[in-house]
Amino acid sequence: MTTTSIPEPSTRYRRTGRGGVNTEMLAWLFMRLSGVLLVILVFGHLLVNLVLGEGVKGIDFAFVAGKWSSPFWQVWDLLMLWLGLLHGGNGVRTIIDDYAHRPTTRLVLKTLLLLAVAITIALGTLVIFTFDPCLDPNSALAVCRG
Repeated sequence: MTTTSIPEPSTRYRRTGRGGVNTEMLAWLFMRLSGVLLVILVFGHLLVNLVLGEGVKGIDFAFVAGKWSSPFWQVWDLLMLWLGLLHGGNGVRTIIDDYAHRPTTRLVLKTLLLLAVAITIALGTLVIFTFDPCLDPNSALAVCRG
């Protein structure tokens, strides 16, 4: 009777016993917490915009202008934007780690992902906080303040 040894795993994981921050565990925890918060934010958004209002027919420029005149809704939509993009970006990062085997490919894909997420967050934040419905005061759609 011969004894065979169990081969080493083919993954990059090695238990080292080092202390410090486990970024993958934090990313995993972020996905769970942001997912729960996103469900609340999205269902609240749908409830206010579709169920309590006039449905899809009631959503127009004036509706958004009236909604974004309140800092509460600006922050709500900002949280939804940031959490959605960070949550999705983290998920795509995990997919890149799983399927891109060459380090150069992984670096290029993660860099492009980071750029796409950062640019979209920056532009979305800019739109939410600089939105002005009164750019054309003669417009029939303008909902001007005072």
